[in-house]
Formats: sequence, C-alpha cells, structure tokens
Amino acid sequence: MARLTPEQISKVSAWVAEGATLSQIQERLSSQLEVSMTYMDVRFLVDDLNLALIEKEEPKKPEEDAVEAAPAAAEAPVAPTAQGAGVVTVEVDTIAQPHAMVSGHVTFSDGEKADWYIDHQGRPGMAARTPGYRPTPQDITDFQTKLDAALRQAGY
Repeated sequence: MARLTPEQISKVSAWVAEGATLSQIQERLSSQLEVSMTYMDVRFLVDDLNLALIEKEEPKKPEEDAVEAAPAAAEAPVAPTAQGAGVVTVEVDTIAQPHAMVSGHVTFSDGEKADWYIDHQGRPGMAARTPGYRPTPQDITDFQTKLDAALRQAGY
C-alpha cells in the first residue's frame, strides 16, 4: 500500500467528510493525487485513519421493493436484486472453499458467472467460469460495492 503524506491524508479525510464512497476515493486518489490503490487498500486506509464513511440511503427500485418483500430474500446473503436481470449479484458461500477465509459467486450484468474468494491472508481472487472472460469496469465497481454489503450482512 502506498504511503500518503499528511496533506494527502487530510484530503482523504475531507473526501470522507463530504460523503465520498470508497470507489470515489479510489478514483480521486488516482486522478488528483496520482496514487494507485486497490479498492481493498482504500478500504483499509479509511479504516486505519479511523474515518467513518457516510452511508447514503439510495432510492429503491421497484424490483428491489419486491425482492425485499419476500421473506426468503431477507435471510439470504445475496445482493437484493433478481439474478440475470442485467445487474450484478453477489452470493456468499455458507461454507468457504478450502483455500479461502470466505468465498462465493458473482453473476455479472451480462449473465456471466465467476467464483470469488478472499484467502486466509486477506488477498482477494476471482475465477471466471468462462475462460478469458473480463467483466466491464462498471460491473467490477458494482461487484466491489455489493461484495462489501454482502460481507457486512454475513458478519465479516
């Protein structure tokens, strides 16, 4: 992880106070400060600085209301969207893969699937089920956001 100067740290603190998301902070670090960090590194940075992200209430879409109304949806550690409906969905396995601390599956907006994991040293990984498949940058951003929410819901 890159070391930040006190001036850079104060900028990150100001961005968090403004309500920036981890993805927005990651983008600003890259574009404004020319510091390249992974999403997970940004998450650790914010945690190390004892900063609290501001949780914004997003307006609900009609299909999310229907999914949340179903009792089974409230219990499953799945992002609250219908699978295969052009959105990214994330599932957390109830029993992690042997090499992983936590693992699961993701379905991208185009219907392609991949298995993801975080190993015992905290390193993330993903294996697409279709050889050579590369999700879109927007799908990666959506995956990171929904993975964070699903892991929090599952107690990680």
